[in-house]
Amino acid sequence: MPNLTLEQRLRQFDLEMSDLHDRFGGLPPADTARAIWHAIWLEEAHHSTALEGNTLVFRQVEALLGQGRATGDKELREYLEVQGYAKASQWVYERAIDVRDDAAKIVSVTELRHIHELIVGDEWLVTEKRAKPGAWRELEVARFPSGMQPPESFAVPAEMTAFVDAIGAGPPSDTHALVWIAEQHARFERIHPFEDGNGRVGRLLTNLLLVRLRYPPAIILKGDRSRYLQALAKADQGNARPLAELFAKAAKANLDRFIYPSIAGPAKLVPVTSLVAAGRPVTALRAAAARGKLPHRVHHGVLYSSRKWVDDYYRTKDPRGRKPAGA
Repeated sequence: MPNLTLEQRLRQFDLEMSDLHDRFGGLPPADTARAIWHAIWLEEAHHSTALEGNTLVFRQVEALLGQGRATGDKELREYLEVQGYAKASQWVYERAIDVRDDAAKIVSVTELRHIHELIVGDEWLVTEKRAKPGAWRELEVARFPSGMQPPESFAVPAEMTAFVDAIGAGPPSDTHALVWIAEQHARFERIHPFEDGNGRVGRLLTNLLLVRLRYPPAIILKGDRSRYLQALAKADQGNARPLAELFAKAAKANLDRFIYPSIAGPAKLVPVTSLVAAGRPVTALRAAAARGKLPHRVHHGVLYSSRKWVDDYYRTKDPRGRKPAGA
């Protein structure tokens, strides 16, 4: 969706989410779609910890979480950091889908403290942290580069109670859910309630809210670190739109990359953005549709096709019927 305003991007994303709900029943539950959530889980454990400086590459994260093997020559703390985040994210996804229809349970203080405990519990066994995992910070935090000053430690319990109470009301009718989620993410980071691990908890809080409001989780890629920090700084100044756009793009990427391809059969119509593969960029698919070479449908401005139609189109281009790498 190039060159779209935030409102246009959100409108089209909502149309695709409505389509996902109407034709496939919404996000697949964890107990029947473990492969989808496992793939998202691995990606997020890698990127969210890398945003904080963890140096494990993806194949090392995959070996650690998939096979229990600590490959490479990294500090023990880094392996424990990834394992802790993975435990927390697995708990969040299973919990979020289980109770996403219960507005009263959109998030609780107990859940946030438990997420923090899972994230840092093992890591803090080998680091010198005075605080207990899951406990509010008792140290003061320096002013952010944006100029924002987190509250003093004595005010954190009251700030977090007010924060969770505000979240319980859900998005107001005049604010899109993803803009509201961006505002809550920024507010949590401004409170900075824990001694360490606030960024990781904040990103899992964001995904807890996204899934409970029927959106896919968002993975902020390590390559987007500067953009993410700049968007947070703008949110500190009262403009959460850049952060909302980042979350919207990241959530849609998971919809396209993991969810649609796994739940839709080869003949099902899905957005062409979810049919992209190596050697089959979205620009080529759109051009083929515009030339009448690729069968397609347009619904509310979204271009749809099917895996079968795309395979057939490329088979006519290559009579040997070769598929793209990774297909």
